[in-house]
Amino acid sequence: MRIEIDEDKCTMAGQCVLAAPNVFDQRDDGVVAVLDAEPPESERTAVEDAIIRCPAVAIWLAAE
Repeated sequence: MRIEIDEDKCTMAGQCVLAAPNVFDQRDDGVVAVLDAEPPESERTAVEDAIIRCPAVAIWLAAE
């Protein structure tokens, strides 16, 4: 699993951080920061939840 983001789309809502705090954070300006672009499979449910919660559709899983 590899996470990709579009920083330009990020609305700084922080829903990704709430859903998957081991994978996402927010920079000082509020934009999403990926802590682990290739997280372990154990984080899949949290990452998928973060993707669903993102109001800007700025997070997705790269095609494998």
